[in-house]
Amino acid sequence: MGDVEVVRLLLEKCNHLDHTGAGSLTGLHVSCLAGHLEVTQALAQRGANIEARDAVSFSPLHVACLFGNESVVEYLLSRGVDVNIAGSVGERPLHLAAIRGHYKIVQMLLKKGARVRQQDEEGNTPLHCCVKIGHFGILNLLLQPQYRNDAHIANIYLDTPLHMACYEGWFECAKTLLTYGGSSLLLKENLWGETALHAACTGGQCIDLVDYLLSQDAAFVNYQGVDGHTPLHSACHHGHTRIVQLLLSHGADTNLTAHNRPDTNNHHHRPYTRLIANQRSHHHDKKVLTQDEQTALMWAYEQGHDDIANILKHYRRPGLYEDCARGDYLAGLDTSYFPIPSPLGKLRTMMQEKIDVLYLRSVLPPHLHLNLAEIENLENINSGSFGKVYKGRYNDKIVAVKRYRANMLYGKSDVEMFCREVSVLGSLDSPYIVKFIGACLHDPSQFAIVTEFVPGGSLFSTLHEQKRSIDTVTRFNIAIDVARGMYYLHTLPQPIIHRDLNSHNILLSSECRARVADFGESRFVRNIFEENMTKQPGNLRWMAPEVFTQCTRYSIKADVFSFGLCLWELLASELPFAHLKPAAAAADMAYRHSRPPLEMAFPVEVSVVLEKAWHKIPEQRPNFAEIIDELEILCANQKACKEGENDHLHPHHHHLHACISTCNGDSPSGSCTPPEAAQHISSELSGRVPASPLPHSCYWNGHVSALRNRWEQEASRGQTAFKSSHPTIEELRSRLNNNGYVEGNMYQYRIAPVFVRHRKPLL
Repeated sequence: MGDVEVVRLLLEKCNHLDHTGAGSLTGLHVSCLAGHLEVTQALAQRGANIEARDAVSFSPLHVACLFGNESVVEYLLSRGVDVNIAGSVGERPLHLAAIRGHYKIVQMLLKKGARVRQQDEEGNTPLHCCVKIGHFGILNLLLQPQYRNDAHIANIYLDTPLHMACYEGWFECAKTLLTYGGSSLLLKENLWGETALHAACTGGQCIDLVDYLLSQDAAFVNYQGVDGHTPLHSACHHGHTRIVQLLLSHGADTNLTAHNRPDTNNHHHRPYTRLIANQRSHHHDKKVLTQDEQTALMWAYEQGHDDIANILKHYRRPGLYEDCARGDYLAGLDTSYFPIPSPLGKLRTMMQEKIDVLYLRSVLPPHLHLNLAEIENLENINSGSFGKVYKGRYNDKIVAVKRYRANMLYGKSDVEMFCREVSVLGSLDSPYIVKFIGACLHDPSQFAIVTEFVPGGSLFSTLHEQKRSIDTVTRFNIAIDVARGMYYLHTLPQPIIHRDLNSHNILLSSECRARVADFGESRFVRNIFEENMTKQPGNLRWMAPEVFTQCTRYSIKADVFSFGLCLWELLASELPFAHLKPAAAAADMAYRHSRPPLEMAFPVEVSVVLEKAWHKIPEQRPNFAEIIDELEILCANQKACKEGENDHLHPHHHHLHACISTCNGDSPSGSCTPPEAAQHISSELSGRVPASPLPHSCYWNGHVSALRNRWEQEASRGQTAFKSSHPTIEELRSRLNNNGYVEGNMYQYRIAPVFVRHRKPLL
């Protein structure tokens, strides 16, 4: 207990001050461990050996430094104890104080002459010790000029302090060491042929550190160690998906092989140059590998990291294979030998599934645990790769039941999607989100999610299958409901990114109010840094470019892009890029920055909202709070327009355009134009005879009869303009490419050339 009076009494009767107990500890060792200064002083004054050794050759100074007892250390140093005394494996008190982060003790030891370059039996210096744990302050202290430290000293594994910092992911420590030791530290390899960049990719602790090291010299991204492995190999072997993506974005070559010793004269340039020459000389023939040559893809596949293997299988390095056909994303290596899932990856997934299900059962409230036998099956509604959706009855309420199949498809487990959707839905409560009733979790063959039944079906079905006529106010209300639902998801205490927002997943009630549904691809934003956020979830036709290209980690702004396409689809009543297949549409938006055409009939205010939402730079897209404000203004103007006088509405004007122009007093160009003048100008530009005003019953109100009358009038007057602005079949055939697609955007033919100059360029 550190009772100094009792100790002094015992010392008067005891002649064996250095008697040892368990572990060969003396009384002085114990007092230094406990930090009892007075007891330590009493023992030392009576002649106790201040350099006595325990079972591991630790002196009392070692023990005091290890446990951070500053006053005891100061007293022992004042007694003249050897400050550089070594333990059984060569560790000095300075090593122990540095690894434990005791800054003041390190200062005291240095003032007493502790040597900063001393190494233990593994060759570690105090620098190695402090950076391993990330003690930045001690690192700066040890690197002060008066101590003449050397950051290039390596241990028996040839690890420099920079290697240690990179393995553990200490960004600031690594930057400081590079500043002190110079860029030559980047070229030092350890016993396993790993440079500092390899080490950072192996540890995978800090992606910012990897990015910083790459910024020092771009050539290091393809640096091959003594066995030929690159930083990409290291990241693939250890399953660090985000780092793999970062390396690819910096030009990492997926065809470099390990176990292929490079030329020692210029070992971090020549293998890469030699491979490029080989690829270009053989064009796109598959690269034949020997048994000892392994690409990064092989390393990822063998370790069961299927998400990384999938990325590498479909990755094509931009600019390296210029003569590749468009859409060919495969590199020179034949990837058909790597079916996904891999054997180890499948086992890993199965184990993770069991863990996820058990965890979900434990955290889901009891009232949300349902029995599938208690739900009456009324009729099938939909089906997909995940299973089936049917209409049922539970507790006298009509519900929708989504059944999952417990299988795996392309490495993505339906059980994983099921667990994620349940965990997300169970945390939501909003009138703009489909209501979660419960889940069936007990039998894997009967996994199901039960939600409220939304009778109106999906927006996709309403627009493109049923082709129902929807008035403009209702369209705006649907858009506002969806935006509010997404705003709710993005502003939760634990925000959620939907990742699959499209017209299939927007459900309509009988009153045409919208609810967001289908959260199988959703993620909590808190997990963005833990998971691969560059997969391609959801439907390609509504996919944001940064998601499709898989070249960067995406954010909640991907949902904003998808919403912009849904809004355009809702107002235009057409599929985005309906003339293209989904993958081609996504590629056009990603690589050509194509966007659906902004109709001449669209008012400027609507066009601005759309252009902001699908901006090519995610950070430039608005948040949903801003979108809601703009849509509510447009909806209010539309309502006011319907209630007001619209006898002068010109037949060439879209109902959206006319209402906003009339209510705001502004034309789309920013000036106030009387309806009669606008009608005259529009007639002159289009070459059409001005039409007589429609009867009151034929104004734009969403009725089919009004639409038909409008079309008949326009068809009788606009044959000439139609022919001049639409290509003939022969012209279209002349534009066919080798893949059977018409070159250029077909939507441009729907807008007369005379109006093109009035459109604002897409962002």
